[in-house]
Amino acid sequence: MTTSASFAPPTAVVTGAAGGIGEALVLAFHQAGYEVIASDVVARPCALPCTDYIQADLARVVADEAYADTIFRAIRGRLDGRGLDALINNAAIQILGGAESLTRVDWHRTLDVNLLAPFLFAQALLAQLEAARGCVLNISSIHARLTKKNFVAYATSKAALSGMTRALAVDLGPRVRVNAIEPAAIATKMLQEGFSGKPTSYRQLQDCHPLQRIGQATELAELALAIAGGGMDFLHGACVGLDGGIGARLFDPA
Repeated sequence: MTTSASFAPPTAVVTGAAGGIGEALVLAFHQAGYEVIASDVVARPCALPCTDYIQADLARVVADEAYADTIFRAIRGRLDGRGLDALINNAAIQILGGAESLTRVDWHRTLDVNLLAPFLFAQALLAQLEAARGCVLNISSIHARLTKKNFVAYATSKAALSGMTRALAVDLGPRVRVNAIEPAAIATKMLQEGFSGKPTSYRQLQDCHPLQRIGQATELAELALAIAGGGMDFLHGACVGLDGGIGARLFDPA
């Protein structure tokens, strides 16, 4: 990572900034001295410490070229001629369903938000990323490698996102680094609310991980900051697991 001018702070764009992981990402990069341009489909959370906030519907970014151009011009305008040091593609949706229940709409929406939008953001901001010798960091998922029942669309989208990470790294070569993080369960407010009144199920989820706990959003954010910042310039095309060891565990009924 190099900034576009010796006196200018580094810059980052974070999508999905209003969720638990997104908020942690924005805070970590802000505290590290980055000017953060945050984006989400909802209005800006009052306490989000970003330099700028752009409300954007990623499904519409994919479907509506004129709308997408408006969003990308707004981001480039906020950068004001500077390069972009880090693009963090964090926004995602999770539509549960299996072979019998998933609809075409479910599939299109999942792939639009989780896969095509990250590509379009990288493509639209490529010149700014190149100017700063910046990086793209895709927040993928353990579901890219290991999944479970009713995660068909989500797991497919995340496997494709990790595959795109590797392909873009090869395609862009030394111009822009591209990596991904593949987290397992992260203790966001949304996840914890989903286990409200189910303490036994929550404990079982923790115990599935060899560390016997689930991850914290701050841990993911610190890893993202380390990958995006200086000292990791040789990390390219990597999909880094952050899973508390669950990806190494053999589940055997015996």
